[in-house]
Amino acid sequence: MSHYDYFEAADIPFIRREYPLGDAFMTRFKGMSRDELRALQDARFRKVVAFAWKTPFYQRLWGARGIEPGDIRGLDDITKLPTYSKEDLMASVEAHPPIGDFHGLDTYPADRRPPLIFHTTSGTTGRPQPLLFGPRSREIQNVLLARTYLLQGMRREDVVHSVYGFGMVNGGHYIRESILHWVGAQLLTAGHGAETRSAQQVALMRDFNVNVLVGFGDFLLRLADVARENGIVPGEDIRLRMVTGHLGPEGRAAISKAWAGCDVYDWYGVGDTGLICGEGPERDGLYIAEDAQYLELLHPETGLPTTGDELGDMVCTCLFKDDLFPIIRFNTHDVTHLVDGTSALGIPFRRIVGFRGRSDNMVKLRGINVYPTSIGAILQAERAEFTGEFICELTREGAREEMTVRAELRGTPAPAAQAEIEQLLRARLGVEMQVALCAPGDLAELTGIEKRQKPIRLIDKR
Repeated sequence: MSHYDYFEAADIPFIRREYPLGDAFMTRFKGMSRDELRALQDARFRKVVAFAWKTPFYQRLWGARGIEPGDIRGLDDITKLPTYSKEDLMASVEAHPPIGDFHGLDTYPADRRPPLIFHTTSGTTGRPQPLLFGPRSREIQNVLLARTYLLQGMRREDVVHSVYGFGMVNGGHYIRESILHWVGAQLLTAGHGAETRSAQQVALMRDFNVNVLVGFGDFLLRLADVARENGIVPGEDIRLRMVTGHLGPEGRAAISKAWAGCDVYDWYGVGDTGLICGEGPERDGLYIAEDAQYLELLHPETGLPTTGDELGDMVCTCLFKDDLFPIIRFNTHDVTHLVDGTSALGIPFRRIVGFRGRSDNMVKLRGINVYPTSIGAILQAERAEFTGEFICELTREGAREEMTVRAELRGTPAPAAQAEIEQLLRARLGVEMQVALCAPGDLAELTGIEKRQKPIRLIDKR
């Protein structure tokens, strides 16, 4: 039997040609029309659909709707296909352990089966979901992130500190591969606070002259506080020129201020898909990587396309995953809306405002829709003493639902602070909620900020 390894299966020349990055990316896409981009998307979509038809998962999902292969002739027919979510994948795993029947490994001859790159979700809400990649789609995924990093200004000469976690989750491994394989910068793979203590992380950043920091916004803010607590001054002992990561609706201003005014960039993706979109140098919305990702924004309740600044579920089709685990109309349940106007870069990709919350984490509090993440954004913008750490607790008292927002404040809160914050949230969100003020670090156990890739922001006790 011939030896078929990762590198042969990845087909690096194909990736370089079809998914360019750096200067080659701009050469390929600057000035391209939307019609040209649509033709490219359509050709890639048809390949992914053809592969998906070979997997039992899609045969079952689509067959239940009476869909036959000839019904889907191209991208114009995509809305004939149903969306699906993590629950459908977990049902597949339950019925066909251990990795479900959505992977497509059985479509290959034994001697040409691509190596399987295997990760899982965190499993904090139940059994972990398998995340599966073939070498080619994995490296394309890596290229898409590296393309964004390069567009934002990361360079080979940089010293990058990453706080994305390792273990079974995808995050830290994905960032490491993207930077080492396709950017070439020096990388410190610290992980989150449970993997490398926060105090040790800021010392490493100082000692190795880190100038780029990458990670989730919540923990990036936390690290700046830890640095100061340990006598390490951002802007003096640690001189960052850029931060790039998953910022969330709390935005860049607080992170930039915490790290002495450095440039801050946003990007978004999920474990299944890798990067979906990221900011360019002008930071005017996140460019959807539309040569690789087809993104629909659908109303969480009706499933119809959203318009204007109406928040919609991000439903993603990966146009490059035609080797293993095809992803077609996967509902992330993360919500956003499109950005109006043309691209300053002159490329045809649409832009979104970035992650704004989860539709399955939205709370209807006495008839008003509340996204817990929006509370952090409001406090960050309006209260200078807010550390960035908060958690919302939902309870029911008789027929009335109550929400208590626990928020950490620096220093000794003013006597009127609690009432002022309650009034602020009522004015901005249109519904009354209670506020409990906490000292820095008090919420760490509840949010898991030092231990989790994404901290907990909602506890539902109803």
